[in-house]
Amino acid sequence: MNELAGTGRHWVLGITGASGSIYGIRLAEELLNEGFSVHLVVSNAGWRVLKEEMDFDASGREAELERRFGGRAGRLIYHPVADIGASIASGSFRAEGMIVAPCSMGTLSSIAHGSSDNLMTRAADVMLKEGRPLVLVPRETPLHAIHLENMLKLSRLGVKMVPAMPAFYHRPGTLAEAVDFLVGKVLDSVGIGHNLFKRWGEET
Repeated sequence: MNELAGTGRHWVLGITGASGSIYGIRLAEELLNEGFSVHLVVSNAGWRVLKEEMDFDASGREAELERRFGGRAGRLIYHPVADIGASIASGSFRAEGMIVAPCSMGTLSSIAHGSSDNLMTRAADVMLKEGRPLVLVPRETPLHAIHLENMLKLSRLGVKMVPAMPAFYHRPGTLAEAVDFLVGKVLDSVGIGHNLFKRWGEET
């Protein structure tokens, strides 16, 4: 999982310490299955949540990621959150865009205020300055006025907000189906095809 150089089909994926790390994991799986290179950044709190919610081994991070994601069509490139010199910190690296799923309110606030104090927030800042797609999946409830103001600010800058709010009209029978609906909506928002859920009006 070494650094990839040059151009190509690259997506940046951030996982923060908000609950709902399964969303980021399923997004990584789907992007890799579609043949994209996925540049993964996980915050320190994100690793804690991955351990608590999904039994990730945070002590051997790269080995754990290889075990979970190896053997797919695409390639996973892991960047430590403190590595501010990574490729994705530069606008000259031609990523297709960035998704942060789940996105904590702290990370969302840092992005909204241009506080590029780690690789995740710097990569998001790059997407904004280069005019590339940036999608955030906020996962918090209830929301107070500061949360909402930060989301509005980013929305006005063209950032897509896809809150972790699964629908039920497709009648999910399992938690995995509810997760896949949300992941599918994220992929829809950036124009990536999928078959993760039945769309309204589709035949069974």
